[in-house]
Parts: sequence; structure tokens; C-alpha cells
Amino acid sequence: MSGTLLTSREFKLGLFSPNCSGGLAITTIADRWGAGWADNLALARLADDAGIDFILPIARFIGYPGSSGFHESVLEPVPWAAGLLAATRRITIFATVHTAFNHPVVSAKQLATLDHVGEGRAGLNVVAGWNEPEYRAMGLELPESHDDRYALAQEWWDHVRALWIREGTFDLSGRFFDLEGVRAAPKPVNGTLPMINAGSSPQGRAFAARNADFVFTAIDGPDHAAEVVVELRQDARTRHGRDVGVMAPAFVVCRKTRAEAEEFLRHYAEESADWEAVDELMRLQGMYAQSFATDIMDTLRTRFAAGHGTCPLIGTPQEVADEIARYAEAGLSGMALAFLDYIDELEYFVSEVLPRLEARGIRIPATERA
Repeated sequence: MSGTLLTSREFKLGLFSPNCSGGLAITTIADRWGAGWADNLALARLADDAGIDFILPIARFIGYPGSSGFHESVLEPVPWAAGLLAATRRITIFATVHTAFNHPVVSAKQLATLDHVGEGRAGLNVVAGWNEPEYRAMGLELPESHDDRYALAQEWWDHVRALWIREGTFDLSGRFFDLEGVRAAPKPVNGTLPMINAGSSPQGRAFAARNADFVFTAIDGPDHAAEVVVELRQDARTRHGRDVGVMAPAFVVCRKTRAEAEEFLRHYAEESADWEAVDELMRLQGMYAQSFATDIMDTLRTRFAAGHGTCPLIGTPQEVADEIARYAEAGLSGMALAFLDYIDELEYFVSEVLPRLEARGIRIPATERA
């Protein structure tokens, strides 16, 4: 089952961040996503039945200031994934793991266990870390150097992979971990897990090109996506002799008319935005350290309120389907989608947008899937 995500050539669609309160929307409206377990379970079953390919969580330990409680309540991805894998049949469920906060021996065992729960449907999202308040909460200092963050991530992954591949008892040593007499069983069902990794820095992109099956990166329109895909795939082939897929996050506001979609976007991401949380998130991601013109910064703030700064898919079902088709034609392997209300809006997306993608040959109908 785990091989499906890696071998399928169709454009992949997933869900992003439903384990976090607010999802990707930094808004104060009353019907924002609460991220409770019951809703996550219902969402996973809906996505599984509809043929959605994967669900990708965010690992978060400290929420943001502001009145909305954005990411204040977050279901931890490893036990969350175990519960969803046990309750679904086909969909891949990723676990997001911060390498600085999780020991590789423990993670290797947890992730292999997840894969057995899901009969080969678990995935791994590796995070090297960027959120300074979370490091302080763990009693750690955020390394100033991206080189150090990704050196630790590389050693962590090398050790996890060794534990999955090697038999018997052995030692593992390095700059960050000195492990004596380790062994690991069971192994993942198919020997390893599909890995996704997000990185925007040169070091992050190099890590993803060397290790990941899918590079997860923010993009700004189909033209930009085409440039990024060529760059990342060429880098992986040239430096490491590997083929990688490229995926991007996006937020969706899909309504019967474009005017209705734009009005709802304005309501939750401008009139009702939690600007205190927006500004703190942008500060932590270094947005205010860059010299943007005022109008560009205003647009960025609204996009962060609407969907954590990710790509917008706004309009009617036909317009949303057309835009996704443009990203597929640009070479993306797939997109991870967020909605303000994941369940109600995914139901509409499944009934109105998916058939249009299937008619264009971008997606295979759920009834025809293995």
C-alpha cells in the first residue's frame, strides 16, 4: 500500500494541517477549525472514501499569541497518525517529526509501528526546526546556523534509516548521537516510509534533494512552480542521482460563484483576521527582516491570515479545477490543501472539483482505484 504514493503518476491531492486548531487560517470567526479528534477522524474517513491520497500534519508545541488560539491545540502527529491509520483503508497518513526534539531510536520504532498499524500506509515528514519559542520550551537553543540544523537532521535520518535496514545489534556514532548496542524490530512494511521534507534555505533544499521522495515548498503561481520544479529536480539528479517529486501547500475557498468565494475570503482573512498571531508568525519566519514594499507586505499579511502564506485556490469549482490543472501542467507532483472548515468544504470539493479533474485525466475516480 505504501508504494502507491510513490508509484502513482497521477497528480496527488492531500490535506494539510487538520491536526492544528485553525488549520492554516489565522482568523477569529466562530466556525474556524477546532482540530478535535472526532473531527479529524471524520475528515480522514471522508478523505479515504473520496480517494484523497494523503494527510500531512504539522508538529506544533507552542501556539501563537492573539485571540483566535491559532495552533494552541494540536494533536501530536505520531499518536494522531496511529489512530487514523487504524480507522482508514487506503490513504497515506504522514507523521511529522522534529529531528531536534525526537531521539532517532525512539522515532525509528514509532514510525515502523505506525507502518504496521496502517499495513504500509505511513509516511514521514522530517522537520529540521525553525520556531525559536518551541526550542526554548524544550530547553534548547535554536542553532543560528542552517548548516547545524540540517547536519543534525541528516545524522538523525541516517541513524533512523540504519535502524530500518540493518539487522542484529550495532553501534551508531556521529556528531550529535553516540549510540551503543542498538537494534530495531519490526522494520517498516516495505523497508522504509515515503518521506516529504520542506526546506526553503539552500541547506533545506539540499537536504530534501538528497533524502526526500517529495520536496514540499511554497510557490507563487504556476509559472513560479514550473521554475521551482525544474530547479529542484535538476539539483537532485545532478548532485545525488535521484528523482524527486515536488509538492506545494495551498488553501482553498471554493463557492458557487467567484463573488461569493471572494466575499468569504475577505470576511475571514481581512475583517476577522487575528493580526497579532499573523504578525508573530511572519516575524518568526523572517518576513519582517526583508525589505518589502508596503503594498506587497499588506498582500503577504492577508495571505498569511488566509492560509499561512500558502498558495491561494479561490473561485468557482471550475476555476479551482482549472488552477490545479495549471499546477499539474507546471510539473508539480501534487498539492496539500487546507480549508477553513475541512469537513464541509472538502465535501463540496469532492463533489464539484474532483469530477472536473477526473474529466481532464488529472485524477483517477475513487471507484477505479485499487
